[in-house]
Amino acid sequence: MIQLHKGYFLAGALTLLLGTNSCTNLDETLYSQIDASKFYNNRQEILSGVLRPYTHANAWMAPTSQNSYWRLNEMSADQLAWPQKGRHGYDDAVWIRLHGHSWTFTENMMWDPWSLIFTGIGFCNSTLGDFEKVDFVKAGVSDQDKAAFIAELKVFRAYHYMKLMDLYGNVPIVTKVGEPLSPPTAPRAEVFAFVEKELKENIDQLPNLSKALIGRLTKAAGYSMLAELYLNAQVWSGTPRWDDCIAACDKISKGETGGLNGAPVLDSDLLSTFNNTNDNSKEALFQITYDYQATPTRCGWNSDFYHFAQRLIYDGDANGNNGVVVIPSAYDAFKDNDLRKSTWMLIGPQFQAADPTKPVLGTEEYRDKQLVFVKEIRRASENKTSSTMIDGEENSGARFNKYRPGRQSEAKYWSNDWILYRLTDIYFYKAEALMRKNGGSAVPEAVQLINDVRKRAFRPADVAKEAYTAATLTLPELLAERSREFIFEGKRRTDMVRFGAFTTASWWDHQPTDKTKELFPIPQRQLAANPNLVQNPGYPGK
Repeated sequence: MIQLHKGYFLAGALTLLLGTNSCTNLDETLYSQIDASKFYNNRQEILSGVLRPYTHANAWMAPTSQNSYWRLNEMSADQLAWPQKGRHGYDDAVWIRLHGHSWTFTENMMWDPWSLIFTGIGFCNSTLGDFEKVDFVKAGVSDQDKAAFIAELKVFRAYHYMKLMDLYGNVPIVTKVGEPLSPPTAPRAEVFAFVEKELKENIDQLPNLSKALIGRLTKAAGYSMLAELYLNAQVWSGTPRWDDCIAACDKISKGETGGLNGAPVLDSDLLSTFNNTNDNSKEALFQITYDYQATPTRCGWNSDFYHFAQRLIYDGDANGNNGVVVIPSAYDAFKDNDLRKSTWMLIGPQFQAADPTKPVLGTEEYRDKQLVFVKEIRRASENKTSSTMIDGEENSGARFNKYRPGRQSEAKYWSNDWILYRLTDIYFYKAEALMRKNGGSAVPEAVQLINDVRKRAFRPADVAKEAYTAATLTLPELLAERSREFIFEGKRRTDMVRFGAFTTASWWDHQPTDKTKELFPIPQRQLAANPNLVQNPGYPGK
């Protein structure tokens, strides 16, 4: 549904263009933009302004082949990597630097997420500024709807700032386009306070989540954001806010913020939340929506994840760059009887979906041989045992299978929505907050919350023996369980920083790094453009 506003902008532009028919009026007419005072004339045009930031969101919130928030937050952590595989994947060592925490402040990997997220903030600010001049009554919009539209933009802007604060720490706060031209760096605690204020002042003016509002900012999304903010408050502001996190979680779990398909409940299986009919999910709270049958847009995760011949595995129409794989130590973190291991990852011999008797063939080291994904990242075709970021080959590493596009013949082929928050997040948020309040030890409610989620990851015969107890659900184990439950979802670095593991832990071929790497650098080109910015500790620049 978030694609609809594109038509509103085009229709508005066409109306203005066709209405300019005087041959004696020499006033300048701009054809490259629409004057806001001449555009927001009715509810649909106003709605198009509200929806504009959503079309930009997939560029930085999901794995869609751009240097996004998702890439920084996953590929610097302990689960996913893009190793060199023979002649492919070196890419000027950008993935190696990201994996090894040796990035520089001059590279695009640091600049692009900054630029993408601030562009989204610009869309929010632009529309909010335009709305100050709009006569909503004349446009047929009630005061209640006006307040909801403005709240939606402010909550979305706050979400952008929360993610900027997560990545870069101290960032400038800008609420009006071009004012000031060179905004100063705001301390992270000040950014936290701004985000909290914007959320608290606006969430309750949003409508409850319903199927009609899928993909939009609602109370369910807003309280999910507030819960995430408070969960990370100790890192982001210096002060823990566990009770506030619990209160935000309770708003959602008690059904006070609505649900996508009735009151939110956990999906009973591992695929309903992520498949191409996941608009029917019971647990989704906020998602980027896609309808590939109605629009030319889909979540293009294939570019990052898919093998050069992977379309055959799904009977689909898209291959990929054979890039991101699961790190061996992350694959081994799943027990063999954990259904998430066999359901959310591809491993072993691959066959064609259109004819399961036919193997999918390799294209590089295993050209004309069956493609067999293996957990190891090493050059087995050359009988080598070294395993590092430069030792991969085309079949190295377990592969992404959490979101499945379906076959081309299916009615909802590749119309999977990308989930940003789900009820499982809320269960884990609350469980962690309860444990933190209790000195790191599990209380019965925390154990129950995690077990309620975990039980669908095992066959009925295994559920009881795999359940946690207050003794086995420690904070390190909670971090490990988060890694298994949220693999591929863009959350891992944030989790590791909160648990103090991002720069202190070792995994696969990665060794501990300096604590300053918990933040990414303010990009060099932004420092050059704005003399009022201050660089993060440990990086070049003032």
